[in-house]
Amino acid sequence: MVNKKYLLLTAGLCSILATSPAFAQESQNTQPAQGGTSAQWTARDMTYRGQNYDVLDSNLYPKYRMDQHRKFMNHQYAFPAKPRNMWEIGFGAGLYNVEGDVPSLMPWQKGGFGLDLQVRKSWGYVISTRLQYIYGIAKGLQWQGSYNYRWNPAWNESYNYSGNPGNKPTDEIFYNYRTESHQLNLDVIASLYNIRFHKARTGMSLYVFGGIGALAYKVRINTLDANGQPYNFADIVGSTPQIYQNRNTIRKKLQANMDNTYETPAESEAGRRWPSIFDGKTLDWSPSIGAGTEIRINKRVNIQIEDRLIVPAHDDLLDGQRWGEQVSSTPVLSHSNDLINYLNVGFNFNLGNNKKTVEPLYWLNPLDYAYNELNYPRHMQLPEPILPDADNDGITDQFDKCPGTPAGVAVDSHGCPMDTDGDGVPDYRDKQLITPTECQPVDADGVGKCPCPDDCKGKMGTAGPSCGNIGANSVTFDANSSRIRPAMQAQLATLAAQMMANPDCKVVLIGNGAGGKLQQQRSWDRVHAIIEYLNEKHNIDRSRFIFQYGQAGEPNTVMYRSAMPGEEGPANPAPPFPNLRKD
Repeated sequence: MVNKKYLLLTAGLCSILATSPAFAQESQNTQPAQGGTSAQWTARDMTYRGQNYDVLDSNLYPKYRMDQHRKFMNHQYAFPAKPRNMWEIGFGAGLYNVEGDVPSLMPWQKGGFGLDLQVRKSWGYVISTRLQYIYGIAKGLQWQGSYNYRWNPAWNESYNYSGNPGNKPTDEIFYNYRTESHQLNLDVIASLYNIRFHKARTGMSLYVFGGIGALAYKVRINTLDANGQPYNFADIVGSTPQIYQNRNTIRKKLQANMDNTYETPAESEAGRRWPSIFDGKTLDWSPSIGAGTEIRINKRVNIQIEDRLIVPAHDDLLDGQRWGEQVSSTPVLSHSNDLINYLNVGFNFNLGNNKKTVEPLYWLNPLDYAYNELNYPRHMQLPEPILPDADNDGITDQFDKCPGTPAGVAVDSHGCPMDTDGDGVPDYRDKQLITPTECQPVDADGVGKCPCPDDCKGKMGTAGPSCGNIGANSVTFDANSSRIRPAMQAQLATLAAQMMANPDCKVVLIGNGAGGKLQQQRSWDRVHAIIEYLNEKHNIDRSRFIFQYGQAGEPNTVMYRSAMPGEEGPANPAPPFPNLRKD
């Protein structure tokens, strides 16, 4: 029996000896690289084992990148072309707040909200761009009264102002606002979490972004009641002390006694400092920065959580108030501009043909191809290993336990000359090839101590030393298979070399398996497969084989030996049960 370790080693070596490139689909007909050989895929397992996309699939590349793809397939360029990737569209909603002089209200405080639509395109594994539209409503209400609104026209037209809160009957007011805005942003996004060194892909994408946008907004405030009269805020708030602990109480009193009309335009620079657009809205440039995460649901859908900070250019009127009250009677401009914060949750969808586009690249790990090609080579060119074999017996010196075997001598898996009868004398020197056990030990020529009976002539080595050079051995097949595995090829190559060195000798192939119709047919299949392989690969004439099958023994093996003088038999018998044949 052939040593199992040798079979496994041989199988491993044969699996990596394929050196020709592979061509998928359109690339199948391309010319070989300069100085190279024709493309042959048959020696490679072409199954894609990665979890991102198959770089060998030419359907994934646009026409203008096919030249790079062909060069890559021909081993003229080391980097695969970038595939088409899907567009991402999405919508979301969230908290839209102005960070300014007047405290902002949250939705649960009867505040505002934001809605958005977006479309995003990846240009690489890290960088993508996005166009996003945001519609926002922001609301705010001050819980502390103010008196110094001298320069604020929205309030001083209806109320009496004073820089001294104790100077009665000066009207006390409570700043409020409602800001409606439309914003269009162009963002550059950098994804941070798709390049993984120890995992095929990620289910979560982290990213940061920065962008520039155009913001059109209009602010209105609630200064008058339903009858067009100023509010009496002193009566509304009453005697409640205006301290931090009472802020929610004061806010609720104000909201309960004020309508929701926001009828008065707030102070604005529209048409003066900034352009005016869409019914008097102020148009301003609005850079923004932010960060977010996307959670992958499947190849098509993900959930997005993002926070955007919008910084309009030198604008302090997003809440309709820009005057500080630190100086009595003469208010001054507040020290900082207003900002907008938009915290949102959204759903995104990837659009594209599955057969022609991959997921957006920020979801894919660019190391997928490299790692899988190292584990399961399909495209890389591998040099044929050169393993020394000084005696040319088919067993490399590293595993040869009997170096210096004479040329043409059949050897076993350890490189030692075959000894069919186990008498200690190798077959090529054994003058009695099959010595019965009871006749051993033998002399230096391998002849036993028993006299030869009349019926032992067929067992003697009278066929001459040349046929004795073809050793007896067996070939083991996988269960229920008749395929010649790579591990068998070296063994059959040795048999072919022995037969070519002994052109007058025949070989008997004995297929085991007599347990039933299926076993008998399988034994025929295996003997037939060996003859076909030796004929096609090594040009051994079929007439030099004696075909036997359906014999008792290990059903997954085929035995072989040199034929005895005068021994004959069919070289190509008909299959016993052809309906059960399995190649």
